[in-house]
Amino acid sequence: MTYDFCVLGGGIVGVATAHRLLRTHPGASLALVDKESALGTHQTGHNSGVIHSGIYYPPGSLKARLCRAGAAWTKEFAAANGIPFRECGKLLVATDSVEDERLWVLYQRSIQNNVDVEALDAAELARREPHITGVSALFVPDTGIIDYALVTAALAARVTELGGQVLLDAPITAISESDSAVTISGPTGSITARTLVVCAGLQADRMARMAGIRTDFRIVPFRGEYYRLPAERADLVSTLIYPAPDPALPFLGVHLSPTIDGELTVGPNAVLGLSREGYRKGSVNRRDALDVLGFPGMRRVARDHLRTGARELRNSLFKRGYLAECRKYCPELGPADLLPHRAGIRAQAVLGDGTLVHDFLIERTPRSIHVLNAPSPAATSAMPIAEYLVDQL
Repeated sequence: MTYDFCVLGGGIVGVATAHRLLRTHPGASLALVDKESALGTHQTGHNSGVIHSGIYYPPGSLKARLCRAGAAWTKEFAAANGIPFRECGKLLVATDSVEDERLWVLYQRSIQNNVDVEALDAAELARREPHITGVSALFVPDTGIIDYALVTAALAARVTELGGQVLLDAPITAISESDSAVTISGPTGSITARTLVVCAGLQADRMARMAGIRTDFRIVPFRGEYYRLPAERADLVSTLIYPAPDPALPFLGVHLSPTIDGELTVGPNAVLGLSREGYRKGSVNRRDALDVLGFPGMRRVARDHLRTGARELRNSLFKRGYLAECRKYCPELGPADLLPHRAGIRAQAVLGDGTLVHDFLIERTPRSIHVLNAPSPAATSAMPIAEYLVDQL
């Protein structure tokens, strides 16, 4: 059988794309393929569960355009499908004059991106969140929390209802494209489709090279380690608490995150990973490690961000260093408050010259389209990304 469409990758972006294809092309045949035994097992199932507002992203970028639409879609879809979510809002907290200036830049950007934001002084911040300390803050009321694994499962159910096939435990080792079709092959067999959409996340660069796309980037895994607070401190804050982000980095810093299941997590940091899918601390995959350490772009990143990298590694190894990041805005936290929690791994595209790719990155061949860089807020933006891909096709 030759399918009309094949979607490779069972994270939330891949599943949303399969759903959108079947809604746009009723009656089409479609296979959704993933190498794991369940959908959403990597970035989709290992994140903070935040419905982002779109405040951070440069006006006109794909992230800025798609995140706002994605936040609205996520809430509407969750409400229609009985998926719990909560608009708890987010506070971005400045703890000194440098961070206060960064917040002012974000405030101006929020206006350009049509994001509702309220500026707070230190007294108002303390009134709203008595356990948080800062010189100023921005409150973003539209930010929320959700479990993206539940969203993915609900979308996958719709895919099968619309006639799509979900094929799991199907790793892919080759992609071959002809004038009329694309064939993906692996140990479990081959699948041929007239059009292929690849949403491979942590394996995006490898899938692109299999398809013959010249890539001047590498997916670099950054391990994000989390802690959780004891249950009796889960009500320490009522909103998400974020530091003022460093504009030179694509990471948002260590934040306090209430979760939809009632926990309060702290994190993540951003440590260079030596295994793209190894979530245990100290995980090393030989192929992944050689990929990263042998890539000139990563060596340039290490050189340009030596102090930041050293600090992140120190904080990973020593809890007190990690704690110090949290105590900048929540000084009452102590070592006993940081309990072990699961880690996540962010797929970050890095160019050969050491540039970190900040925006979503999408490339195509005549019969395939590849999502090459889709870090946060990709989960929030999943359906608008899917709509964008289908429009491109």
